[in-house]
Amino acid sequence: MDGISPRTAAAEFQFTPMPAYEMLDHAVQRFGSRPAIDFLGKRYNWAEIGGLANRAAAGLQKIGVGRGVKVGLCLPNTPYFVVMYFAILKAGGTVVNFNPLYTEREIENQARDAGVEIIVSLDLKLIQDKIGKLAADGLFKRVIMCSMAGALPPLKGLLFRLFKGKELAAIPDHAPYMRYEALLAVAAKPAPVVIDPLNDIATLQFTGGTTGFPKAAMLTHANITANVQQILASGPDLLMGEERILGVLPLFHVFAMTGVMNLGVTIGAELLLLPRLDMKQLMQVIHHRRPTVMPGVPTLYTAITNAAQGKKGAPDQDLSFIKFCISGGAPIAIEAADRFERISRCSVLEGYGLSETSPVVTATPVGGVRRGSVGIAMPGTVVEIRDPEHPATILPQGERGEICVRGPQVMKGYYNRPADTDAVFVDGALRTGDIGYLDADGYLFIVDRIKDLILCGGYNVYPRVIEEAAYLHPAVQDAIAVAVPDAYRGQAPKLFVTLRPDTSATVAEIKAFLVQHLNKIELPREVEIRDTLPRTMVGKLSKKELVAEELVKASEKPPGE
Repeated sequence: MDGISPRTAAAEFQFTPMPAYEMLDHAVQRFGSRPAIDFLGKRYNWAEIGGLANRAAAGLQKIGVGRGVKVGLCLPNTPYFVVMYFAILKAGGTVVNFNPLYTEREIENQARDAGVEIIVSLDLKLIQDKIGKLAADGLFKRVIMCSMAGALPPLKGLLFRLFKGKELAAIPDHAPYMRYEALLAVAAKPAPVVIDPLNDIATLQFTGGTTGFPKAAMLTHANITANVQQILASGPDLLMGEERILGVLPLFHVFAMTGVMNLGVTIGAELLLLPRLDMKQLMQVIHHRRPTVMPGVPTLYTAITNAAQGKKGAPDQDLSFIKFCISGGAPIAIEAADRFERISRCSVLEGYGLSETSPVVTATPVGGVRRGSVGIAMPGTVVEIRDPEHPATILPQGERGEICVRGPQVMKGYYNRPADTDAVFVDGALRTGDIGYLDADGYLFIVDRIKDLILCGGYNVYPRVIEEAAYLHPAVQDAIAVAVPDAYRGQAPKLFVTLRPDTSATVAEIKAFLVQHLNKIELPREVEIRDTLPRTMVGKLSKKELVAEELVKASEKPPGE
């Protein structure tokens, strides 16, 4: 079958701007009879997915969706997500992604900010209780409801209704509600819509909001399609129409939107979708369906390795069928990558990106693993290191500064936030808020986020340096370093850790270990061992909950303590 061409030099890279829905149209034309989606045993080919997207797009147009109309997707990984994502684009609309686990207030804030009046959801109480309240308050003019049981194979769907019926919400048969099946009953094809790929917004992708109120990055059709073309031009040895991509990362997150769905559609891969991270279910899918491409976050690789290695005396599960995997979202510990590579015999490549860059900026080239680095710039991408205090100044190779990015995948700006947009660009380059440096070969090394810097008595302390030192301890599984108020130094580091199964360590032992790997300023004032650490929906370790805890503790201390 067709192979993917080797890496194209950045200066030579040429991308073709196109409407994002053409990725699906091309998949239908080239791979119509090939497997497209496997959702817990219910399977579709690309012709079927294309037909459903066309019918859904026609239905959306009938209820008023046209060029620029914002339509929300509040869905876990299901075939509905793929169908409705491309249906919205075909109708001329703009996709607005929502995390189904967000609170009612978070969903309301983002819906108002983006101007969403139509939303697509699932009939699970966990989601519908929030969407229903907002619809009753008049926020949504239309709520398109999809059936969880209807997404499953017939027997599984029946059993779900019988044994998990309490998890389902009753859906009213009146406005503003409309069932997914009714949406598809309108027409076979939508009316054509003229799209300007370079300017029309395909997706409003909200930033994580870790440093303030989340902002909606305006990703054009050209941004999204260019980033997929960049990934393919970077040289992964993938076969058109032959690969199987594990889809456990949530598709509403920009990493999976591009690295699972859009990449998979473009190469005609089969998407093995899972609605949530359930390790038993995940390992069954890995064992029976044998994915060849595995995008993940570091914690996913660690969890799979632990599950595959089994109990003492049991042979490791064979994962040698995996041919391409890339880790993103957070730095992966060297030992975690090495453990996974031993059982898969597949190199764990690292990537770096943001919601504002569709998302991939850099990735490890195949055969070019350099631990500690997040790789080299995507074709057509320029990475600059600028002085954070004087951003007009580009720093020489090897010096640490703010990572700034130029390329066809960089967003148009923040929706309805011109001041924020102006602030995040310097000389046309996107300021990422991350601190890093480039080595002589163009490999990017990330030191930390500007917002995460710990200012200790006039010195900059990077949490990542502390975390990497902690990971060297054989008992430490996860580590997060944050700033805590300090009466003398202003701020001081505090380290939170969890321990590996079947290991032990005391706070005193960890502190003594860190003395060997950190300078006096970097040494944590406190070390706290916990059973678990907070994570985001995609499995990344999350600092903001711990920072909030520490601020509350500091405010409750009597004066002088």
